[in-house]
Amino acid sequence: MTVVERREATWAQTQKIASLSEAHDVLPRLMPRKGAEVAELRKFYEKSAEVYRRVAEIDRGHHHEALYWAEREAQKARDLDGA
Repeated sequence: MTVVERREATWAQTQKIASLSEAHDVLPRLMPRKGAEVAELRKFYEKSAEVYRRVAEIDRGHHHEALYWAEREAQKARDLDGA
């Protein structure tokens, strides 16, 4: 069971995410539309990294994997600086 309805997701709802699985389910639905501005994409990746960092502390069984995803999203945000 996820913390949000399948079709709807908001950044406020990400505060309820308690597992890596939930993060993987919710975050893709918050991704900006195709053709979004670089600043919007960067903000998405930065916020996504924050969610994964928080999940790493909550879902201890997936701590290292969540940290990997946090760094992956943070790197994507940094890569956009050169775009």
